[in-house]
Amino acid sequence: MKTVVSMQNIHKKYQGQQIETHALQGVSLEIQQGEFVAITGPSGCGKSTLLTIMGLLDGASEGQYRLAGIDTQHLKTDERTRIRNLHIGYVFQSFNLIDSLTVFENVALPLEHRGEKAAVIKEAVVEALDKVGMRHRMQYRPNQISGGQQQRVAIARALVGKPDLILVDEPTGNLDTKNGDAVMQLLLELNKQGSTIVMVTHDSRYSGLAHRQIQLLDGRVVAEKQVRQADREVA
Repeated sequence: MKTVVSMQNIHKKYQGQQIETHALQGVSLEIQQGEFVAITGPSGCGKSTLLTIMGLLDGASEGQYRLAGIDTQHLKTDERTRIRNLHIGYVFQSFNLIDSLTVFENVALPLEHRGEKAAVIKEAVVEALDKVGMRHRMQYRPNQISGGQQQRVAIARALVGKPDLILVDEPTGNLDTKNGDAVMQLLLELNKQGSTIVMVTHDSRYSGLAHRQIQLLDGRVVAEKQVRQADREVA
């Protein structure tokens, strides 16, 4: 089985005017192709910091991170951006859709940045929107659809480039229970179809749907557990 994420002894320090914050302290983990992993823990424990390093939005202060076999340690900014575009899909709590663009145009962005041809982009965007049940809204703008629908569009944007890894940061944080459950059911379906997903969540009901839970506390991995497959359904 292919190792998608390999992190060894990852540290992250932030230097303030008066104080140094040690957000991650020696985190080591591996994630295999096809896994659904939930990262849990209290606010301020390092969950989002870990996800931003995994997503190449930030770099570690120390340690080694290999993504799909690529050593990311000494990448220049433009190389980091290119690898992120090719290998990672990112789903944010706040959707991060561009209001001036249609749903179709928002989902097309990662492929446009790759320089793909228009026909290739159209086919891939329609396929991604089909997967999340939003093809019928592709000419709408984000402010014309609900929060739950916006998160589905954000997931389609993460999917469209067929990345090795989908990173999901508190995907239900801005949604009510009904829409949150629907988004989680969609993530489960995508995982069953082969997507490798790492999700940060504070919601124990949703973290229990992953194959594996990794718990952080004060920037360290303090617990890890497998989830019984029979339990992986949204109640």
